[in-house]
Amino acid sequence: MRTRIRMYATAATIVAAATAGLTLPASASVPAQTDGDFNGDGYADLAVGVPDGTVGGKARAGYVNIVWGGPKGIGAHGSIRISQATPEVPGTPEAGDHFGASVALVDLNGGGGAELLVGAPGEDITGRGKDVGMVLAVGGGKGGPGPGSVVLDGPSASAAYGKSVAAADLTGDGNKEIVIGGTDKVVARVAQGEDSMVTTVVAAPMGGHAPILATGDFTGDGTADLAVGYWTKTPFTQSHVRLWAWDATEQAMANTWNTDNAGVSALAAGDFDGDGHDDLALGECREIADENIDDPCGPEELAKGGGIHVHYGNATPGSFGFRQQTLNQDTVGVAGVAEDGDHFGAALAVADFDNDGRDDLIAGAPGEAIGSRSGAGAATLLFGGPTGLVDARGEGRSVGFQQDTPHVPGVAEAADAFGAAVATGDYDHDGRADMAVGSPGENAASGGVWLLPRASANGSSAFTPAKLGLPSPSSALAYGRYLNGQ
Repeated sequence: MRTRIRMYATAATIVAAATAGLTLPASASVPAQTDGDFNGDGYADLAVGVPDGTVGGKARAGYVNIVWGGPKGIGAHGSIRISQATPEVPGTPEAGDHFGASVALVDLNGGGGAELLVGAPGEDITGRGKDVGMVLAVGGGKGGPGPGSVVLDGPSASAAYGKSVAAADLTGDGNKEIVIGGTDKVVARVAQGEDSMVTTVVAAPMGGHAPILATGDFTGDGTADLAVGYWTKTPFTQSHVRLWAWDATEQAMANTWNTDNAGVSALAAGDFDGDGHDDLALGECREIADENIDDPCGPEELAKGGGIHVHYGNATPGSFGFRQQTLNQDTVGVAGVAEDGDHFGAALAVADFDNDGRDDLIAGAPGEAIGSRSGAGAATLLFGGPTGLVDARGEGRSVGFQQDTPHVPGVAEAADAFGAAVATGDYDHDGRADMAVGSPGENAASGGVWLLPRASANGSSAFTPAKLGLPSPSSALAYGRYLNGQ
């Protein structure tokens, strides 16, 4: 049995099909996943970043809503808010801090529970200026949030540290490194015993885009590597997806693999073909430069509406990514129809939902039109198989969800953006992964989150800011745009 070392994070950013006839096998022997257990009760929890929330009268100061897991999953067992007004959290709520613009629940110290990593890219710091940015870590526990600390803040005005965040053991020493995306930069805080050092991974003009982060063992050496997707604007628009691994000799992250002119909205690592090696999915992949002859996102016709391009790992050192697959909503077996503006793959999450030993991929399509309702949104579960997400005939296997799917609560409405964010976790501790889907445009952009237990419409439910008793539930909180559960 291989040890999973993956951790996902995206910069913030979604198919319609009935689920009749699809039965997923049950398995009582699979151990429950509690990676995202913030309060130590054995159930995975969900972190929802609400960076546009008002705290103490300060507009867009932002907060994180931790929604508790339990026997009924998330949404039925209450939640708590964590902000810079929380006594254990450093800092003071200020207008425009955007606390919660990136979130992750991670077991940083190996204690078995999860800590909360949260980015506040709008944080101002006296002497450095506006929008310096900050990433904080907040401990969890049965009594509520534990002590918080500053992981790292930006060096200067507009650095905006905390636009994105991820964590994994990149050095192989058992400690998790914290990776932070900011303006035109990605840095890693590397643990070294009781000390740490900060090393720059990427420094490039990114045109205001938040860098996209994911981690997985792409080199096959048993240690996590870092995948970064980013744009450059000078001297002309380019885009890149690059892999970085820790170089112990140089004490720095070393660039090991590149695909250029591949613009992406999301990245996710998973073993989609079950060969024991991590693969990398590029969400909403589109080629930026027409003259590029390498087809960095696969066949051009599969980019319509948003394509997902997968680079596969294997046992041969240095050959990551040689085998590739591309699919979109016009691929046979994939729910929906590819249409311009669907943004298929704009959000990605990974879990083995059918317990076949191969990871499956959730792809959000927030721009999906449901009938005449533009931007209602959808999410598609793509199943892994012996050859990955596409079989030997070039066909996929999937099931699609949206608010007009039978047994899914709600009604698909224009601009709901269902699928703008997706997450996974064993929220009811039954040994099977569940699926969470954000719909930040719901209720005039107040937002909401949908729970699909075991990635099924049966027993699905939804919760909104009003249902959870959050302040200003009728305002444009865009609740559900920023999710992370593990």
